[in-house]
Amino acid sequence: MTLFDNHRQALIEAEAPLAARMRPRSLDEFIGQEHILGEGRLLRRAIQADQLASLIFYGPPGTGKTTLARIIANTTRAHFIAINAVLAGVKEIREAITIAQEQQGLYGHKTILFVDEVHRFNKAQQDALLPWVENGTVILIGATTENPYFEVNKALVSRSRIFQLKPLQIADLHQVIRQTLADNDRGYGRLKVVLDPDAEAHLVNVANGDARALLNALQLAVETTRPEQGTIQITLAVAEESIQRRAVLYDKEGDIHFDTISAFIKSIRGSDPDAALYWLARMVYAGEDPRFIFRRLLILASEDVGLADPAAVGIVNACAASFDRVGMPEGRYPLAQATLYLATAPKSNSVMGFFDALATIEQSQEAEVPNHLRDANRDRHGFGHGAGYLYPHAYRDHWVAQQYLPQRLQGQVFYQPSDQGAEAFVQQQVVRHREAQLAASVEGWGAALPEILTFSPIDTTTDRWLQRTLSQTGERLGRIRDRIFQMAVVQRHHLVLDLQAGSGLLTWEAVRQTPEGGVYAHVNQIEDANALQEQSILLPELRRPVILQGGLSELPDRLNALAPLKFDRMMGRNVLLHQFEKHHFLQSLLPFLNDQGAIVLAETLPYYTQRLYQLIGADQLSSSLLAKVKQAEEMIYADPENGMVNWQVSDLQALLDTLGLTIKNQIETIKTDVNITRSMIDRWFSSGGSRPSYGDRLSQTLSDRSIKTVRSVFERELIDRVVVWESRVAYLGIWKSEERGI
Repeated sequence: MTLFDNHRQALIEAEAPLAARMRPRSLDEFIGQEHILGEGRLLRRAIQADQLASLIFYGPPGTGKTTLARIIANTTRAHFIAINAVLAGVKEIREAITIAQEQQGLYGHKTILFVDEVHRFNKAQQDALLPWVENGTVILIGATTENPYFEVNKALVSRSRIFQLKPLQIADLHQVIRQTLADNDRGYGRLKVVLDPDAEAHLVNVANGDARALLNALQLAVETTRPEQGTIQITLAVAEESIQRRAVLYDKEGDIHFDTISAFIKSIRGSDPDAALYWLARMVYAGEDPRFIFRRLLILASEDVGLADPAAVGIVNACAASFDRVGMPEGRYPLAQATLYLATAPKSNSVMGFFDALATIEQSQEAEVPNHLRDANRDRHGFGHGAGYLYPHAYRDHWVAQQYLPQRLQGQVFYQPSDQGAEAFVQQQVVRHREAQLAASVEGWGAALPEILTFSPIDTTTDRWLQRTLSQTGERLGRIRDRIFQMAVVQRHHLVLDLQAGSGLLTWEAVRQTPEGGVYAHVNQIEDANALQEQSILLPELRRPVILQGGLSELPDRLNALAPLKFDRMMGRNVLLHQFEKHHFLQSLLPFLNDQGAIVLAETLPYYTQRLYQLIGADQLSSSLLAKVKQAEEMIYADPENGMVNWQVSDLQALLDTLGLTIKNQIETIKTDVNITRSMIDRWFSSGGSRPSYGDRLSQTLSDRSIKTVRSVFERELIDRVVVWESRVAYLGIWKSEERGI
């Protein structure tokens, strides 16, 4: 180095900014970062022992990344090369590697290569550096303001130890000021500087953890203030002049950018408009692109507001379009409007159900499209594609219970509607449909097909789902539920008893319609009681139905224990089906009914149900055998000892009239498509149960050989065949007074 070089270097150091002059030269002068440089810490021990491996320093500006590299350069015995990734390219990397190889070959020295702003290297430049780091030719020290796990080559990261530097604490910044004012060589120790406490506090606060910003402000304050009687007095006013705005840590491509937008989105999601406006102001103040903010708001309008306020997407989109037309600064109005609208809107993330569906696709085998949902335009004749599809618009309310999911996914729920905003109405509709479908799944054929011909229960889930698809059981049960509540005229304050809760079809509707009243639900089986309790967990405790479990014959005793409790409405489906003396059972309930109360029932009339012999052609059996089959089957429905069939609505009405009750009835004929399966025929012809089966009834007048013939005809003609099954349901409204429903 020549004399001129020494002079030029001295001038540069003398005229350098205060922040550069005050850069620490040793670990003892270094302030802050105690979490990585405190006594006994790994990095401090490695620097002092000159035993460094490749390092990456990561942190915001002004926290000491470059300073640490210079301290290492001053203390290490290794050759030190510094380059800046903004200015350097592959050429400079190769030159550095050449020097490192010479140092290693000629002198046996290690080489430390310091790369400032290492994240600025592109992939090719990082790849050019990687082999020499890997084989130990150079020890890499990188400095970056960006998260190295995202911005730096993964191979380089895996071969380096990451140290995160944090913004300096308030106490650290005060120490920086004291050290600067006391330093005679590089600071202002030779000057008489008096820094007022409030001025110092302001400088420290506004510096926001950045020592460089603090020293730059201090330099401006000291060097622009005239001494008075040899003293430079730094007042609060001078400090405010020196650092007029907070040093906002914001880089549109960096961590602060992502952290701030994250805080903004989370504030809106949490319905905190104040916090949302704060983070919005911080981004706008720092110069964030408003179009980026609008893009995130549009995503949030679907992700976090969704169907709770379906207008949210349109309003945010309109605000974004308004911004494009008016620009800044007036464009801040629609930006703030969109933010406030979303922050105060009801929230729902039910659209996340789509990602549950995606996860199901990823984690399970691909399921075939059900045959009835396939395109019928191409393969209808060859493969029967589309056969059995039910056109929803042909049904009431344009809805019909139908199997839309693949068979193995039946019952899977992806969409979970919230109870917020507009989606609360969607939730009611979806939940009511699901309840009807659940009842159809649990109860099989439901009210349309009473099991009076068999003694065994419907056996398989597959069979139930098949019947749900073909017989529209869910749609029919939903209609029965609606008819019951239409006749009952339930009020918000009513106390309601579901006499035969089962799957909860009526129970949950009663809960919805009586927000100021209460609901009791009676079930026969403990399994049903447990299921209802599980379903009610999501409800507030005071809104949950009270479950009464036991036989219907025990119900009056259970209700007596609840006295003086009286109900405004009692309702149920097929409550009377297995009661031998139906009017006596109804009479036993009257003491627990208010004077203006009513019992509303939907009762299947088994006497009018479909006859099996009507399903086969007259030519399939001999005339004599067919006559015997008809006679035997009709005897089932004429048995005076069978409480399921031994009654008519008119008989019940006459008996109830004697009790001073008013009864209104409506009878509906139901025609349902039913798929006949082998298991159903097996149940019809099984024997040995607690109640005579169809086969048992035939055996009273037919020989075993004849029964075998009849069964073979049924199997040949009916298995896997869809037939029209006809039945009747009576809607009964029983009132203690002249007041009645419709």
